[in-house]
Amino acid sequence: MIRVVQGDITELDVDAVVNAANPSLMGGGGVDGAIHRAGGSAILAECMEIRRTMYPGGLPLGEAVATTGGALRARHVIHTVGPIWRGGGSSEAETLGRAYRSCMRLAAGMDLRSVAFPCISTGAYGYPVKEASRVAIHAIREFIGETGWHGEVLLVAFTALDHLALTAALEDAL
Repeated sequence: MIRVVQGDITELDVDAVVNAANPSLMGGGGVDGAIHRAGGSAILAECMEIRRTMYPGGLPLGEAVATTGGALRARHVIHTVGPIWRGGGSSEAETLGRAYRSCMRLAAGMDLRSVAFPCISTGAYGYPVKEASRVAIHAIREFIGETGWHGEVLLVAFTALDHLALTAALEDAL
């Protein structure tokens, strides 16, 4: 089941929240900074270990890794890196879809039953919200259809504009 909600992703009681991270995994602005601040130092410590052992050059675009949720209500944080918007002609949609599918694949592999996604790449990375919403819903629905995963996906809008875009995209997909 896919639902759209408006609110603060750091306050949700779900198995995992998704972090729209930067490749460094060291925190940043927007959702990334909010998750690191609310979750505390345990998240950063695990991100540092992931960088040391798995991705010394940074997390590649479209990939996903999981850490503890630290002080969050969510037990886990799934970190992914979406694309920077360059006008739509640089495989942005494919990369963004891969980021959502990577998160879903990781959640399914961890046997998680509820995952909350922010609008990946729509902040500092400049991806237009309407287009990103369509890509997100298509990728998630495609994953569920291919795998039969039976969990709950929350698409979390921080702003009213994001909520409208996500709701419209979800309705269009039905």
